[in-house]
Amino acid sequence: MRILKYAVAVSMLVVALPLSAQQLSIATGGTGGVYYPIGGGFAEMINNHIEGAKATAEVTGASVENMGLIMRGDADLALALADTVYQAYTGTDNFEDRQIKNIRALASVYPNAVQLVTLAESDIKSIVDLKGKRVSVGAPGSGTELNVRALLEANGISYGDFEPQRLNFNETADAIRDGDIDAGFWSVGPPTSSILNLAATRDIRLISLSSEEVANAQNEVAVFAPYELAAGMYDGMEEAVQTIGIPNVLVVNADMDEELAYKLTRLLFENTDELIAVHPAANDTTVKFTMDSTPVPLHPGALRYFEEVGAVIPDRLRP
Repeated sequence: MRILKYAVAVSMLVVALPLSAQQLSIATGGTGGVYYPIGGGFAEMINNHIEGAKATAEVTGASVENMGLIMRGDADLALALADTVYQAYTGTDNFEDRQIKNIRALASVYPNAVQLVTLAESDIKSIVDLKGKRVSVGAPGSGTELNVRALLEANGISYGDFEPQRLNFNETADAIRDGDIDAGFWSVGPPTSSILNLAATRDIRLISLSSEEVANAQNEVAVFAPYELAAGMYDGMEEAVQTIGIPNVLVVNADMDEELAYKLTRLLFENTDELIAVHPAANDTTVKFTMDSTPVPLHPGALRYFEEVGAVIPDRLRP
């Protein structure tokens, strides 16, 4: 309901905008993940605090698609996984021969956790048990699929070992609930609404990774880090679950006006409590997290803000 409220409120604001107002588009993801409520919350913050600017959160296929939207100028801001952002900026892996050099970061907002979910009655106890099963690997063009492929291949599992289904978060939850698939992956800030809703209707199990599997994944993707899902995060989750985490980055085009980028960055960090009220993932929205986790250079406007607050800015974040 909160997401619907944002969408309706923002759409009403758009109708009433004066012609002189600057309209900003924020590329997010599907409505069952965290990008959309975070993007919607930040849009509402922009509308409330930045004079002459209005923003809307757009539903997209998430990380990979969002890089193209920023490159073409079809979105002004976008949320995307750090590995996707890095690959796009460097023209490597999934972005080989299609490098996007004009990506700049405003901040790293929160870490995603790769979450593998099945029904409690399932015989799937580890990623090895996915072989021969029907498994959702995330929506086409999503960071989830990039993370899943890297995680599995680093541990000797290919798409040929199971039946991959490319479903978004809500579709994955529905398919698990209805028995149409055996398991599904999410790469998203926990807790996420689609898993919460699934756990409220069916008994589920989240699958832990072994220390060796985590290490193998880190060797494959530098931005992967160990991450623990706390016990009790979802109904029936009695023990903590070990997995991997990946930062989520708020990016813009290098051509964005420096003053606007400065105002957006200042707004994010000086009104973080408003974003936390939208989703608890924003508890990780700190200057330190941005300095430690951001994989591409910062926009000059963002740099200006971080210099003002006395942040120690690594050389890699300077254009």
